[in-house]
Amino acid sequence: MEAGDAFKWDPRTILPTSEYAVPAAAGGLEELFHAYGVRYFTAAKVAELGFTARTLVDMKEEELDHMMNSLSQIFRWDLLVGERYGIKAAVRAERRRIQDHHQLLIRRYTSNNAPLDALSQQENTWDMRKRMRSNNEEEEEEEEEERQREHPFIVTEPGEVARGKKNGLDYLFHLYEQCGEFLIQVQNIAKNGGLKCPTKVTNEVFRYAKKAGAHYINKPKMRHYVHCYALHCLDEDTSNELRRQLKETGDNVGAWRHACYNPLVAIAALHHHDIDSIFNSHPRLSIWYVPTKLRQLCHAHRNNT
Repeated sequence: MEAGDAFKWDPRTILPTSEYAVPAAAGGLEELFHAYGVRYFTAAKVAELGFTARTLVDMKEEELDHMMNSLSQIFRWDLLVGERYGIKAAVRAERRRIQDHHQLLIRRYTSNNAPLDALSQQENTWDMRKRMRSNNEEEEEEEEEERQREHPFIVTEPGEVARGKKNGLDYLFHLYEQCGEFLIQVQNIAKNGGLKCPTKVTNEVFRYAKKAGAHYINKPKMRHYVHCYALHCLDEDTSNELRRQLKETGDNVGAWRHACYNPLVAIAALHHHDIDSIFNSHPRLSIWYVPTKLRQLCHAHRNNT
């Protein structure tokens, strides 16, 4: 595929692997992604966008997330969930390989150029340990920052892709779909082990997502916006119109979150204010707990009518 055809590629077209291999000048991506479940044509698409193995290794975790989100949302590439984890795992493995190689070179250098006195050797050993400890501390700090720092959400219209380091509402709803996929995986593991299967997204599912590398999925965030996702599932037209209105008025995501309550209370009023049965009868909402505030609003509306 030539560079000039970059935007003519149709990801819906399935081509055999033998006919669509990673270009020779793909910057080492084929070797980087080997054995990590990343398809050849996905690696080729990454290379087509100008990324090389060296570029990916030097990128931060949030930059990798932004690259993959752009690949999915802007360029409409069907990036599999496993490929997201495979790309990150491959990058981490390559970083470890480079670090191990550098440490091996340091050991060879120090053995061939041994200090003449014990004091110099002690200082050299101390410097090496200090560098290794500093690298480990930096990695731990980066992981902690990644857990704590969330790219802020902004109100976006349906189909609109957020720019910069922002996340749109379509991406937020996609995270709920991912949680459903993680729940299925946890259920399969429990069944194979003869254990009790969870029926809802519990702490066990969030822990599993974290171990799988999905640090961007966490309990507080997913519980915070679950009623917004409920409105999206129950009445997508109302949800979309609400997004358009708040985008036009320039309101932030907090105002959007608050505005999602009233339409849900109205929907519950048509079903005897039984919001729990509404959740439990919906295939995508039955795996989520009803937010306490939403239940309270429904009860208050019932008592006032």
